[in-house]
Amino acid sequence: MSNQNNSADTTGALTDAGISPDKKTFLQSLTEDWWAVILGTVIIATVLYLTSNGTAISLPAFKWTNSEDLLGKILSAANLLRIVEMGAVFLALASVAIGLSGGNVARFAGGFVLIYLLAIVSFIIGGNKSVSYFGLEYVVFALLIGIALGNLIKLPSWLKEAVRSEFYIKTGLVILGTTILSADLIKAGLPGIIQAVIVVTVVWFFSMWLSRKLKVDDEFGVILASAVSICGVSAAIVAAGAINGDKRKLSYVTTLVLIMAIPMMIILPWAVKYFHIPEVIGGAWLGGTLDTTATVTAAGDLVGPIAVKAGVIAKFSQNVFIGVAAFFIAIWWAYKKPKGDDGVILKAERPGLKIVWERFPKFVLGFVAASLVFSFLLSPAAAKSVAPTLNGLRTVWFAIAFISIGMEAKFSSLVKLQGGKPALTFVTAQIFNIFWTLLWSYILFGGYLLPVPDFK
Repeated sequence: MSNQNNSADTTGALTDAGISPDKKTFLQSLTEDWWAVILGTVIIATVLYLTSNGTAISLPAFKWTNSEDLLGKILSAANLLRIVEMGAVFLALASVAIGLSGGNVARFAGGFVLIYLLAIVSFIIGGNKSVSYFGLEYVVFALLIGIALGNLIKLPSWLKEAVRSEFYIKTGLVILGTTILSADLIKAGLPGIIQAVIVVTVVWFFSMWLSRKLKVDDEFGVILASAVSICGVSAAIVAAGAINGDKRKLSYVTTLVLIMAIPMMIILPWAVKYFHIPEVIGGAWLGGTLDTTATVTAAGDLVGPIAVKAGVIAKFSQNVFIGVAAFFIAIWWAYKKPKGDDGVILKAERPGLKIVWERFPKFVLGFVAASLVFSFLLSPAAAKSVAPTLNGLRTVWFAIAFISIGMEAKFSSLVKLQGGKPALTFVTAQIFNIFWTLLWSYILFGGYLLPVPDFK
């Protein structure tokens, strides 16, 4: 059968310790999705508790301008101590999950320490003012470092034990749910919400249609479509989790997203100015096509302050679709008829609710729960007070995940993967996305259907 079924095993317990399913304890049988929810909940609850009791949480600083800043601020004894303390907390939390799942904690700890240190290096590089000016954030450098190691050396077994990209990214995504607030979405305005619905829906289905036309398998197509239509790397990871996708395909899509992002960040702002596109429309266009808030902000800065505001609103409106998309993709995938390697539909019983529940990505529940709690149960002041700390912790989980994703990406296999058709699909869909989003940015932010938003 196809690797749809093979890859499903990867979302079982965090470890493959050779324990037969009938002899596993309750904790050993928990999937990495549930461990991500548990760890994410512990982190969120701890930050809320400490902050409400007046305890200040000091995270490491990574922003610097010159060598004096680097030595006196980033590499100072106090900041290095914060880095060590944060790493120790992350290691302790992750080790608990690995240990209770039956994994080898000693080997995991050694590998995790190295991956964490590499993640810190990516933060330091991305924290330079000149580097960040061009919108190059830690994600790019984390992936490049991971790719270099994964393709230039043979990873030792103790390091492989800690290369658990999905576990790390899912934990970060649970924490990300605290930033998706209903009140903020309402403030984002009707134009941004309508644009997000139209762009995400049409671009996703266009990408899937194109994937099938080019004979790219549906597993690849779902990950590609989600990356192009929603928000790049994060959406690709969520989609891959929803369908138990092949890690090689996820790494492939992640690389494509980064390769496309760099020229888009330069070309799109230039096009706004060259073709005299109104700033508010240009900002909405950038927000609907670029993949992260950081790249949208960097590109918007090249256009103007109104473009930055419109772009961030458009991007935020799209980000909300991460959880929604994962929910529907998981249900659709569970009911989808499986195919063999020859593409022939296999005979299978229509899955019931039990199968849908088993295949549904549980970390999405953590993501949604965090969003609901911060939207309706916490006061705006309480949510705002912990936002910087939770955002900082989330990005660390992401950086560790991106180092791991890079290590898993093997260029030798990626070059051969389906004859380059996935890359052609991605590029073509992205070009369609650029023009489709520009059209709706004009319609919705140009005063044709709704009043032009006032961002002054």
